[in-house]
Amino acid sequence: MSADTLSPVFSALADPTRRRIVARLAAGDATLTELAEPFDMSLQAVAKHLAVLEEAGVVTRGRDGRRRPAHLEVEVLDLMAGWIERYRQRAEERYQRLDEVLAAMSDAEEASEPGRDGHSGVSSG
Repeated sequence: MSADTLSPVFSALADPTRRRIVARLAAGDATLTELAEPFDMSLQAVAKHLAVLEEAGVVTRGRDGRRRPAHLEVEVLDLMAGWIERYRQRAEERYQRLDEVLAAMSDAEEASEPGRDGHSGVSSG
């Protein structure tokens, strides 16, 4: 695979038909004809979608006698999941730090408000 493996994968999966093909292949290997069954499009159109997935490394095609089943390359999806998770964690950490700062500001504001401790701040004498 090239140094930038994620760009072609994300690009290939930007199409809903290709995502449906990936979803089908997650259940098991399938031939082009089997993959084309649920779609209202030509076999050639599905073959083009499958070729894009192959080019991106998401799918490989094997040979089983006369059949050429497509196989989902799970490790490519793991790369995507790892990339997404890394940035999700960074965003989560940033939000947690923001929550801490806002909580500290709220505590400081409450402590400085007059009458917060039971006194009105106005003398009665």
